[in-house]
Amino acid sequence: MTGEAPYDLAIIGSGSAAFATAIEARRRGASVVMIEHGLVGGTCVNVGCVASKALLAAAAVRHEAIAPRFPGVVTAAAPVDMAALVAGKDELVDALRAEKYLELADVYGFTIRSGHARFVAGPALEVDGARLEAANYVIATGATPSIPPIEGLKDVDYLTSTSVMALERVPASVLVIGANAVGLEAGQLLARLGATVTIIEAQGRIAPFEEPAIAEVLTEVLTEEGISVRTATTAQRVARSGDGVLVTLATPGGVERLEVAAVLVATGRHPASADLGLATVGVDVGARGEVVVDDELRTANPRIFAAGDVTGLAQFVYVAGKHGTVAAANAVGSEHRTVDYTTMPRVTFTSPAIASVGLTEQAAKEQGLDYEVSSLPLAYVPRAIVNRDVRGLVTIVAERGSGRVLGVHVLADQAGEVIAGAVYAMQGGLTVSDLAAAWTPYLTMTEAIKLAAQSFSRDVATLSCCAS
Repeated sequence: MTGEAPYDLAIIGSGSAAFATAIEARRRGASVVMIEHGLVGGTCVNVGCVASKALLAAAAVRHEAIAPRFPGVVTAAAPVDMAALVAGKDELVDALRAEKYLELADVYGFTIRSGHARFVAGPALEVDGARLEAANYVIATGATPSIPPIEGLKDVDYLTSTSVMALERVPASVLVIGANAVGLEAGQLLARLGATVTIIEAQGRIAPFEEPAIAEVLTEVLTEEGISVRTATTAQRVARSGDGVLVTLATPGGVERLEVAAVLVATGRHPASADLGLATVGVDVGARGEVVVDDELRTANPRIFAAGDVTGLAQFVYVAGKHGTVAAANAVGSEHRTVDYTTMPRVTFTSPAIASVGLTEQAAKEQGLDYEVSSLPLAYVPRAIVNRDVRGLVTIVAERGSGRVLGVHVLADQAGEVIAGAVYAMQGGLTVSDLAAAWTPYLTMTEAIKLAAQSFSRDVATLSCCAS
């Protein structure tokens, strides 16, 4: 022992799940210690959500300058000073890390200890040689980029979702391996900053977890922006080639070779559960390294919980936050809370963006539900028309007969904002008839959901602009 009294709760990690846990535990009067071996704040603020969206916003401004949509408006853009852009992003990240993480420890009155924590018998933690005890523990160590076993990859300086946020210059050409959220966002980001980009995806379409029509339209958008999109394609081998990288691709047409300045590996993230001594305290780990938890986020050891990306569950910052609150309530308050993911939204911040909640048509079919689907192109949405950007669509999956909304899927500018209305509708058990009759401000993108709901029973092409 270090001589200090045991804590009510010890948290490993300092990201969104960890801070949500600490705040809820302190709200309940528990004594809390948080242990972090790296940078406080975790993925979201440092290299994930905040960092990437700051760069995406900048890239969008440059793209608008290069490709203006409105007649009579002539704009241009110079090459990007990547070092200055990244420095500005870092300044924003540093400020948010201080305001939303470091300073909150003082506000709520918990301790952040620097060091590497490992479980030892007890259960207890060993932090850089010192023993630390608590009544309960929460593992909130997040996730790290997954690196596929591609021959030669370890011998080249490839980029990941973390390192791409710290580039000092825009590579002339980039191969992005993976076309889910991270790969699509990063690929479009680099292309809009001036790189020649190729995106490859092993499955038959990009955004493989979204509605096929969304993947199809987004593929067209990316192609129009000059990005080469290659599906059913994998990287077999990579090797250095001068100052660049030579990649051997397996494609539907056979083996091809592509030489690029840089390779970005965007094949997902895996739970960061290594070197925590979990076996010592009876905590089970799954095949992907995820800390196995029950519905209450409790591990096989009744005094140890896990929250956020390390559980292998949905990797979104708002899920991590929810997990932290639930884990603290169960660990400190001896409650039996669970997390309901039914109306959990997801957003991919491409342009246009993808946003979804609930079941896709394929998921409804696999569950044996009796359902119906209606899709509405943005060409019927007045806001999209006046914006001169009708790239996208809205799809609603509804229970046949009752009309209860089962899922909503959007590809549109501001899709992340639009999907919030669908989340609330599903939480309230609304039907497509309810949505079709709901008040919706005219000339907003949220009207897309109302119009898509109306399309179940009406031909919206025959409506006047503001007919309800």
